[in-house]
Amino acid sequence: MNTGTVTEKRSVSLVGILARYRQPSPVRSVFELSITAVSFFTLWILTALAAVNGFWWGLLLTIPAAGFLVRLFVLQHDCGHGALFAGRRLNDWIGRTIGVLTLTPYDYWRRTHATHHATAGDLGNRGMGEISTLTVAEYRALPWWGRMRYWLYRHPIVLFGLAPAWLFIFQYRLPLGLMRAGMQPWVSTFVTNLGIALPVVILIWLMGIGPFLLVQLPITIMSATIGVWLFYVQHQFPDTHWSEGDEWNFQSAALHGSSHYDLPLMLRWFTGNIGIHHVHHLCCRVPFYRLPQILRDHPELRDIGRITLLQSLGCVRLTLWDEHAKQLISFRQARLSAGNPAL
Repeated sequence: MNTGTVTEKRSVSLVGILARYRQPSPVRSVFELSITAVSFFTLWILTALAAVNGFWWGLLLTIPAAGFLVRLFVLQHDCGHGALFAGRRLNDWIGRTIGVLTLTPYDYWRRTHATHHATAGDLGNRGMGEISTLTVAEYRALPWWGRMRYWLYRHPIVLFGLAPAWLFIFQYRLPLGLMRAGMQPWVSTFVTNLGIALPVVILIWLMGIGPFLLVQLPITIMSATIGVWLFYVQHQFPDTHWSEGDEWNFQSAALHGSSHYDLPLMLRWFTGNIGIHHVHHLCCRVPFYRLPQILRDHPELRDIGRITLLQSLGCVRLTLWDEHAKQLISFRQARLSAGNPAL
């Protein structure tokens, strides 16, 4: 039996094992939702009071507030997978409500994210709900302006600086990518936009536009940047897996194409264990608070795709998929492999 067949059978058996962890605990889910939402609102109000009264040191509270907003997004993410509560309708309405806070139209995002889960690691189905990644051959085939555009897109200042703010503040205001996919994406974005606009108008009327922006913009930008970074590291890491055609297999792509981002305990809590991403992709219906239990019960999963916080910083330079070496490489490595430093 070849290695690929062994890996495939192992992944399939793991899916069956992980299904045992899918049942959410209503009490635990309500507790996690409550502590996260209450903490976020409390920090937002305290920061707003500080800004209105000129206590500028209070703006430091935007940092933990951004952390709780990231956690709210993870809860919304679990709702999208039907994992936070047993009932689909309850998941959806909680997800839609959280979407007003995260500036993310829930039903539109859920569809694009489902596409990401269904095609992750598939070179033949790239694009929707993920960070654009070209192969070395595709990059070399582009005209110079196309290579420059891709180079700019993958530059850290753009990818982790400008792009997150653009994505959550502007891009999510329209159902881009699903504009011809029926009414649901349009309704989702329109209703979310309305839900965002009403409290924003009221808050600006109460506290003024300056103090409002001093509070909301840092929280939005920091949480958006963290979110994009997490998504990036979860799939763009040295040992990731990409394939296409008959070689692509959902279970193998999920287990080996997603990382185990082994963060320090506090960061693991704020990010809702989303770093245990390989397990999540293998069985997305597992509630986020059960993911650590899976690693304890099945320690063989801990080292698959594992990267630490320090190691993840090196992932920034990984920009192209080398189809021959079967790994992500940097622009510099691509130039050297072509024998053309100017490529």
